[in-house]
Amino acid sequence: MVYTANIVTVAEMQLFAGANVGVADTDANHILLQDYAEAYLSNLLKYDLDAAGFTALDATKKVLISEWAARFAGNVLIENDMSGYTDGIEAENMIKINWQRMLDIEKLINDGRIKENSTRDYLGTG
Repeated sequence: MVYTANIVTVAEMQLFAGANVGVADTDANHILLQDYAEAYLSNLLKYDLDAAGFTALDATKKVLISEWAARFAGNVLIENDMSGYTDGIEAENMIKINWQRMLDIEKLINDGRIKENSTRDYLGTG
């Protein structure tokens, strides 16, 4: 099956996995990782991030959602094959940087929801 980007591109996933990403960097895994990220974020946002739902969002929200998904995918790709990295510390540092930014993005989403009273208001879909 060929990967079709919905919320995150392969290039974005690879960017956050780094230049030394290993054998897990395949179309089949890209499909799974996008599906996992989409499911998690759809539940967090209480909004369906399928192709139509994602397309309906404004550009700023799309960038944050794509970045979270790319960093998530990057982490999984790193975790599944660290052999290409200089050492475990390099891989671990990349994972920590990605996780911190993912937490920052979730905080922005949660703060926006609370401030604006609903996810649909935050997303601009309500």
